[in-house]
Amino acid sequence: MADTKRTATLTLDGKTYDLPVLSPTVGPDVLDIRKLYAQADVFTYDPGFTSTAACDSAITYIDGDKGELLYRGYPIEQLADKSHYLEVCYLLLNGELPNKAQMADFEGRITRHTMLHEQIHNFFRGFRRDSHPMATMVGVVGAMSAFYHDSLDINDPWQREVAAMRMIAKLPTIAAMAYKYSIGQPFVYPRNDLDYASNFLHMCFSVPAETYTVQPALAKAMDRIMMLHADHEQNASTSTVRLAGSSGANPFACIAAGIACLWGPAHGGANQACLEMLREIGTVDRIPEFIARAKDKNDPFKLMGFGHRVYKNFDPRAKVMKESADEVLDLLGVHNNPLLQVAKELEQIALHDEYFIEKKLYPNVDFYSGIILEAMGFPTSMFTPIFALSRTVGWISQWKEMISDPAGKIGRPRQLYTGAVARDYLEVENR
Repeated sequence: MADTKRTATLTLDGKTYDLPVLSPTVGPDVLDIRKLYAQADVFTYDPGFTSTAACDSAITYIDGDKGELLYRGYPIEQLADKSHYLEVCYLLLNGELPNKAQMADFEGRITRHTMLHEQIHNFFRGFRRDSHPMATMVGVVGAMSAFYHDSLDINDPWQREVAAMRMIAKLPTIAAMAYKYSIGQPFVYPRNDLDYASNFLHMCFSVPAETYTVQPALAKAMDRIMMLHADHEQNASTSTVRLAGSSGANPFACIAAGIACLWGPAHGGANQACLEMLREIGTVDRIPEFIARAKDKNDPFKLMGFGHRVYKNFDPRAKVMKESADEVLDLLGVHNNPLLQVAKELEQIALHDEYFIEKKLYPNVDFYSGIILEAMGFPTSMFTPIFALSRTVGWISQWKEMISDPAGKIGRPRQLYTGAVARDYLEVENR
């Protein structure tokens, strides 16, 4: 990000203050208010930080009006069509696409780190059998700092690199084990002969009693889900990781904090909420009733999986995910599933109904990813853990970028205080 010679002038109580205007490579200009408090003794007020740039980053760019998502400058549609998840991981971490030798080395390093320290298995068994997999993941990922002491020094670039490799490699194993534990099946160890997505499906669905073969179309769909969720600019969980990291916390603690934030239904739980909505609708014949409720301003019911807070036009990830959803449904022959019938009918209504078109309530990535995961056989409780393992590389990339920023400071948002002014304490008998 480069400074420009332009300034914006703020007039307050008869005094003027010049605010430098910073220009990004793409996107809106930014007013630099870093010195405003020192000069004018005022804060800015921006709940949710929706109009505030808290950092400068070269990783991901979103244009919500255009429906554009770029990873290091590459359109997500091109990456989804030509690339694969681990190549995208390399791109996000390093800034450039790898050559053939670099890709082979990166894949090899990830593959060799997929196993967990055997004693970590004991952590899973400490949870109740009906624990939500996200609760398990928060605990286990946070506990990794107790096992991998050789990658905790955030000031050592090599240790940061090792921590990144470990988390990208081990999160699918942790997520799969959380799933297996929740359904009472034995843990399945990773296999080095399988690609990243296939290995995850193998750890989730294979059992010791029989051979499990991963269908290539399902592995491709899972790889796309991971790729499309790999990073998404400064969202709530990414900001949480950066805020935790700004204190100097170890990388495993930072990622655990990101997972905890992602768990919220307004963030990573959106695709789970979408499937729960489809279950509430139940059958195709009840769709008109719920469409009418969604259009009624006085009814609190909302259709989940449509529209997006950032994308004011369409979600570019949804167009790619729709292709995978169609392929998976055709492959698995699940068109007689009432839940998926409801989903497909809702999709058609959203794409052709004037109300949805006018308000740009197009099916988003959560809608299609939820359909795919449901068709694959994942329970809704696993939707957010899959999101978490997919987003891990984005969190780590953002964390590494923040650590390397010489201008970085510990996060310290301000507030608009509305509480009581200073007052004297009264003894209990005088109250």
